[in-house]
Amino acid sequence: MDFSKQFRLFALLFSTAIFFGPTPANSAEETKPTWKAGAASVVITPDGPMWMAGYASRTKPSEGKIHDLFAKALVVEDEQGTQLVMITSDLISVPRPLRDWLEGEVKKRYNIPPSGLLMNCSHTHCGPELRTSESSLDGMDAERSKQAQAYVAVLQGKLLDVISRAMKSLAPANISYTHARAGFAMNRRIYIDGGFRNHPNPDGRVDHAVPVLKVTDAKGKLRAVMFGYACHNTTLGIQKMCGDYAGFAQEYLEAQLPGTVALFMEGCGGDQNPYPRSKLELAKQHGRSLANGVLAALDTRAKPVTGKLKHAYDYANLEYMTPPTKKALLKQAQSSDKYDKRHAQRLLKQLEEKGKIRDSYQAPIQVIQFGNTTTLIALPGETVIDYSFRLKRELNGENKPAVWVAGYSNDVFAYIPSLRVLQEGGYEAGGAMRYMTTAVQPGPFTATVEERIISKVHELNRKLNKK
Repeated sequence: MDFSKQFRLFALLFSTAIFFGPTPANSAEETKPTWKAGAASVVITPDGPMWMAGYASRTKPSEGKIHDLFAKALVVEDEQGTQLVMITSDLISVPRPLRDWLEGEVKKRYNIPPSGLLMNCSHTHCGPELRTSESSLDGMDAERSKQAQAYVAVLQGKLLDVISRAMKSLAPANISYTHARAGFAMNRRIYIDGGFRNHPNPDGRVDHAVPVLKVTDAKGKLRAVMFGYACHNTTLGIQKMCGDYAGFAQEYLEAQLPGTVALFMEGCGGDQNPYPRSKLELAKQHGRSLANGVLAALDTRAKPVTGKLKHAYDYANLEYMTPPTKKALLKQAQSSDKYDKRHAQRLLKQLEEKGKIRDSYQAPIQVIQFGNTTTLIALPGETVIDYSFRLKRELNGENKPAVWVAGYSNDVFAYIPSLRVLQEGGYEAGGAMRYMTTAVQPGPFTATVEERIISKVHELNRKLNKK
């Protein structure tokens, strides 16, 4: 074959490869947008020193910052005009009073129902304390109490601001789902000396999935990326404000992806810790690992979100085991352990004011369907990993939406153990209840806790499938 024929054959093969070859990985973003989306962020770092949340052993306020803390909003809207506001934050929790207040404001300002608001916290232990109830202010001096309440007032204004700016930035967008992995989480419950202790357990259950929601504009440019991971955001316990590994992951992604808002959503990390830990360089390392997981996910062929946006919100009634008697509480109130003492005093006060000790809690459960592509389940409290595995097992399947399970959402009021963890005992099973102050917890949940939550998720999911 002469050179001219070879050249013509090469040109034909090259043109065929162009027009009939593999679809580019970003082809989903090049289609005509069927959604609208808007994203924004706001700094929520306290001005000046402030008492920090997460570790009771702290004896003084913060001493500066490593980097700023943020609250971020991602608003999405489908072709029918249904909207969803998702808030992520570099905070220890989402107190129920804060959620209730913002829920009312979002309804009043945007006519979005409670099911259309999702609030999630990263659970950093290097952020400000949040005091939103009378019981959470017990035992505090006047100046600290005043500062804590002033911070919440400022935070409320900033949450309204970030939602407003996200709403104003709503523009045509394509949304897609993908996922990858990160490997620094490890189960922290291990059986030692006759009981379960907080210690790295390489054989314990762990979910390394990094789910990713990808938002691009009409030209295919990445505008927002929401990602999750199931791990306590507690590499650090320093006296400086810091978003820990989740804060660094968002920082790295936004630096590498200019113009993109990166939002972290904490998963069911109640019994998971980052390892190794306790050093700033390790928090940065874990943040880089998680950011790399997100970048790897963005390199995959993401699945476009098509269809309707649907959401549902309701409460699971979680029952507590029989609380201590008044006699037992009076004895406990004389304890030399200040946490046992305060816990007993709060329960005695509840008994006096209400005539009884709380016997159940209305825990919010939220299910969001992104078309036929992804189902996002938002669970309250410090949820353990068993919930993620079980819901994925029961709701995943061929030709079914991918399942993303988030914990630490809408009301972080206590640890939420599975039946397995409850029966094993230990800190997550009920030992931590004495430290919870936004809503005073009388003690462990009953053995029905897991089934009540799972049943409510299935109920809401079935409801959405009928729409």
